[in-house]
Formats: sequence, structure tokens, C-alpha cells
Amino acid sequence: MVTPDVKRDAVAHVCHRHGVSQRRACEVLSVDRSSVRYRSIRPDDAHIREAMRMVACERRRFGYRRIHVMLKRQGIVMNLKKLRRLYREEKLTVRKRGSRKRALGTRQPLALPSRINERWSLDFISDAFTDGRRFRVLAVVDDFTRQCLALV
Repeated sequence: MVTPDVKRDAVAHVCHRHGVSQRRACEVLSVDRSSVRYRSIRPDDAHIREAMRMVACERRRFGYRRIHVMLKRQGIVMNLKKLRRLYREEKLTVRKRGSRKRALGTRQPLALPSRINERWSLDFISDAFTDGRRFRVLAVVDDFTRQCLALV
């Protein structure tokens, strides 16, 4: 699908290159003259974009809906869908909250066991039978002797 902008450019190219009228170029390219002569009447949104950027900069966690409320309080009343379009065009996004930092402290290294049965370790082991069924085993190991005490 060809956009009207591309069609306008094609008509302008044919007019310039071959020295024909706009009417003739439109006829040859099968383009409506009304779409070639159309000029957008959309009002300039620069002041809205600026106000939106200011609110988004002040309040980083505000999305387009809350910015809409803030702009309404400032006296800038507009359609929410239009504000959302401008919000996306300005590439404004809600900043993600950072993850909570874990408390940094000095950790003491684990003391090595000095005798049998002082410390045990547990570990789950997963495997599958040849027919595809899965199973899990809990292994209990003595850390001093490295001997497997039980498989459950």
C-alpha cells in the first residue's frame, strides 16, 4: 500500500522530470488530485508537547493517564487518545523502579566441619527414566566425610 506522501512525491517527480502539468501527472499515475493538493490542517502541538515533557520530567513515575490529569489541572484540556499518541511520539516512558538493594555486610565464611555429623548438606537430583517419566531424589551428605547418608 502506497501512502499519500509517496504519491505526492511521485507526482512532483514526474512534473519536474518530464515537464508536465500536475493534472496530467495525476492522470498518468492514477492518483487523485485532491490527495496531491491536500495540506494537513492539524494544529501545532508544540506547547502541549513541551508541557507534557515538563510534567514527565518532574514526575518520572507518571504515565500518560496521570500526565493527562496534570495537564487538565494546568488548563490544557485535550483528548486522552491524542495525548497518548503525543506521549509515544515523544518516546516518553514510565521509568522502571530499581530493584531493592540487599544489605551489604561482611559475610563470615562457613567454618569447615571438624568432626563427623557436625554439618550435613541436602541436594535434590532430577533425572528421567528411558520412557520419559521424571523423578527426583533428595541426597543427604555429611560434609566432613563426604559420605552420602541417605537417598530419599
